[in-house]
Amino acid sequence: MLKHELEKDNTAIFEQLWGITNELRQKLDARFQVHPDPSTKNLQSYSALTGKAHGSLNTFSGEEIDWLVHSWLRDPQSGFCNMHLSIWLKPHIRVPHLAFAFATVPKLFFYMDYIPRSDLFTNLDYLDRYYEPVNKTYLEFLGDSRFQQYISKTLYIRQAQSHTSLCYTSPVTEETIAVVNTVAHEMMDRWLTWVDEAESVPDDQRAALSERDLIVRRAIAQRDPDNQIAVRLFGEELTDKLVRSLWGADRIL
Repeated sequence: MLKHELEKDNTAIFEQLWGITNELRQKLDARFQVHPDPSTKNLQSYSALTGKAHGSLNTFSGEEIDWLVHSWLRDPQSGFCNMHLSIWLKPHIRVPHLAFAFATVPKLFFYMDYIPRSDLFTNLDYLDRYYEPVNKTYLEFLGDSRFQQYISKTLYIRQAQSHTSLCYTSPVTEETIAVVNTVAHEMMDRWLTWVDEAESVPDDQRAALSERDLIVRRAIAQRDPDNQIAVRLFGEELTDKLVRSLWGADRIL
């Protein structure tokens, strides 16, 4: 499909990006057992009171995964869509959490990152183990003229990203989507290996790690500047429910 055709109707790009998230989710399901949280059952399909915007938000948890979000929303009138696959681990290991976001704004936007669970200024072993392996990819994107690094104007959002975070916009083309697909699978495969090889966190450190994880997850959800887009599309009440669901405020499991 030609670039200008994609810009007129985002159905094709939405289906491609959603297909990527589903492929990544399949890899998760092959490794972890998770169960849907009943708190978001009524968000499996939601829509705007006016207009054609609609979406789906599903959350899960399991023995090893504390909170998993797999969601999408679309506004056919503007061509905007976004989707998330975020995996927050339980404190039995200290492997970074894993987050993916893909969108059309109407340019292609993507965010992929290993969310740190330790102080990277002082825990140099953690830095070398989990962030050095992706530094080459980070530098390659910086040097690729097809991709423009996206730098958030929101201080906390920049603070929450690692220094190897892949956060970019690019033209919507089959070529750029293929690059994103390849790197996303590399990120997932590397992360799954880390999980399998991780050492256990001592029991007396798990409560503090769990508390830190929740603070980070809640702050990211609440301080995301794109929440204002959801307010315009769905109103304050539904947006509040969506944001609360992203961090698990009303979780039941």
